[in-house]
Parts: sequence; C-alpha cells; structure tokens
Amino acid sequence: METLGLIGGMSWHSTATYYRIINEMVAESRGGHASARIALQSLDFAEVRECQVRGDWDRAAELLVEAGRRCVAGGATTVAICTNLMHKVAPQVEAALDVPLLHIGDAVAAEARHHGWGTVGILGARWVMEEPFYSERLARHGVGTVTPGPRDRDAVDRVIFDELTQGVVRDASRGTYLDVIRDLASQGAEAVVLACTEIGLLVGPGDSPIPVIDSAEAHARALGRIAQGVTV
Repeated sequence: METLGLIGGMSWHSTATYYRIINEMVAESRGGHASARIALQSLDFAEVRECQVRGDWDRAAELLVEAGRRCVAGGATTVAICTNLMHKVAPQVEAALDVPLLHIGDAVAAEARHHGWGTVGILGARWVMEEPFYSERLARHGVGTVTPGPRDRDAVDRVIFDELTQGVVRDASRGTYLDVIRDLASQGAEAVVLACTEIGLLVGPGDSPIPVIDSAEAHARALGRIAQGVTV
C-alpha cells in the first residue's frame, strides 16, 4: 500500500475530513483493522494565515515545502496540500519534491467531468475566486468557471476566515452562501465547487439548489484510491 503525505492544519477541521475519508476508503476496501499509511504534517495555521494576510507568499511556500519534504522523509510516495488556497504556491512545492503532488484542482475537475458539468461556480477564499491559479487548473481539463461579484466575494471570504476555519458554523452564513450559489446558477453554473475545504462544514448537497463538488471530499477520495495503488 502506498504512503500518502498530507500537508494539513489549514485548518485542522478540514484535515480531519481528509484523514477520515481516506481511512474509511481503505477500511472498506481491505476490511478488518486496515487503515491508510499516512505521513501527516499539520502546520500552525496562525503562521500560514499571517503570511496570507501580509502577502508573503514566498515564506508561505517555504513552510509548505518544508512540510512536504518532511512527508517524503516519512515515506510518502504522493503528497497533497489539504487546502485550496495554498495551491497558489503548489508550483514551488511540486518543484521541490521528488514525488508527485496531487493537485486539488485536478481532483475537482475529474469530479466535474465525471458528471458532465462543463461550467462550475467557485466559492472559496478571495484569492481562489479572483486569481487565475485555480480557474486555469480547471480549464486545463475543459471545465469553465464563474465566480461571485465583488460584494459576494467579500462575504464568502469573511465567513471562511472569521468563522469556518475557527470551527464556527452559523445558519445566517449558510443563507448567505445559498444566495450566492443561486446567483452562480443564474450565471450558468451547472454545479458549485466548495473551493475552500471548510465550506463543506456549512453547505451540503442537501442545502444547495445546484449540485455540489466538495473539494475536500473529491481530493480525499482521489488520495484514498492512490493509497490503494489505483492511478488517478
């Protein structure tokens, strides 16, 4: 069985989702007491968040590269960054490692293509919604994207960092997100990508007026297959 390297802690709430899903998949497949081989590096999100706020992406990349190298030293044969936003520095991390990095955008795009969705809405941190590193990754797979307007982007970003990454889930914020999703649907989105790994704590498939791609779940399921030697 392959050993996975998880760069997590951003935040720990969603890293726990990765750990659970991967182990559930291995246990279901192999039975008994089977569990996944995982080298986990859980970063201090406060340090990473400080880098984000001050725009110090070089230092942020250094933190993730160091974590990735520790994963590889622990036996990892595939590494994953367990957050959407920090894929902003995925090229630096990938270049520094001598094992594959499974990009979250590839897992999301595979899910969209599996269902035949050609255009998806993006909900995530403002950098994910505004900068091209995420949408361009999906476009490589033929998946187009639409994003909220400026005011809605601010609201989505605020809920992520003031609430969800701190484990706070509020009904009022769920209502705000559902309004934004309806607007994305009116722009032509066939499904919505929860492109922050914590949004699944707030919005589930039963809440949304259009289908949901939970990026954390899609990424974790792809990793669960890799753990069992399946090429994704």
